[in-house]
Amino acid sequence: MEKETAHSPDRPGTGFAVHYTLSPDNAGLRLDHFLVLQLPALSRTQVTEAVKKGDIQLNDKPAKASRKLQSGDIVSGCIKESEEFSVIPQKIEFDILFEDEHILLISKPPQLVVHPANGNPDNTLVNGLLYHCRALAEVGDPVRPGIVHRLDKDTSGVMVAAKNNEVHRKLVDIFKSRLITKKYQAIVVGVPRDEKGRIVAPIGRHVVNRKKMAIRERNGKFAATNWWLKQNFGGRYSLLELVIETGRTHQIRVHLASIGHPVAGDTLYGHGRHDPRFPRQMLHSSELRFDHPVTGRKIVGTAPLWPDMVNVIDLLEHGDMR
Repeated sequence: MEKETAHSPDRPGTGFAVHYTLSPDNAGLRLDHFLVLQLPALSRTQVTEAVKKGDIQLNDKPAKASRKLQSGDIVSGCIKESEEFSVIPQKIEFDILFEDEHILLISKPPQLVVHPANGNPDNTLVNGLLYHCRALAEVGDPVRPGIVHRLDKDTSGVMVAAKNNEVHRKLVDIFKSRLITKKYQAIVVGVPRDEKGRIVAPIGRHVVNRKKMAIRERNGKFAATNWWLKQNFGGRYSLLELVIETGRTHQIRVHLASIGHPVAGDTLYGHGRHDPRFPRQMLHSSELRFDHPVTGRKIVGTAPLWPDMVNVIDLLEHGDMR
């Protein structure tokens, strides 16, 4: 492949000019996948949006992100840098579970948004990560530096972040290849009849409410959730342990609601109104297991249940949740 030009802008907001001539070694790659490989400083979202907007051309013509490339193809255009947010370091409280020069495992508090977005320009986990480690600013997406996966705002628990671009790419591959064990704890409405189960149901965007996900048999993506009944609270609520095989948006919440046992406190997939007995959705990421992307060492990140969830369990055990 001949790389004619590919440079960072002289000032923020101008963009990344690209011009590539494909060699046989890169033939067969999708257009978006090829660009992500060539421009590690940019996120997949930035690349995909540029292709959709027509800012990237294939042989001087607009092309779909999924277009397969051929030897001799010319990829050119400009990918604009995002000016939407300027992420600044801020002191945010979170527990560090493990840290070395490559990765950082933390326990995310509930009510904390993972990264800046519309309506949440600061005071996010990313702002706190940058305060803890300024070098993260150069890793991955400028708006989501170091981030390889997310938890919902109201979901607490363990997360992993990358501290350099090489490790970031490796962690993304680990998640994509499902070479990581993701364990959760959830308090749910009702008690399942069985002691354990596996929910396999495809998930996609809700056809009416775009803020929700839903079971989509025809157009959804494969999703699988394993669960075990850990505790029965008088037949009204129960504590489940869950291990997800995939990582679809809202997967656990959608799957549990689909079998009639929504996460307690979940207003989006539950009964639709706030229940003052539950301060948030009672969902916690309790454990991540994976091989260290550099050393190969088995990493087990365990986050104890957040105090608000412990308090709810104590009240349920004593029958005080009426």
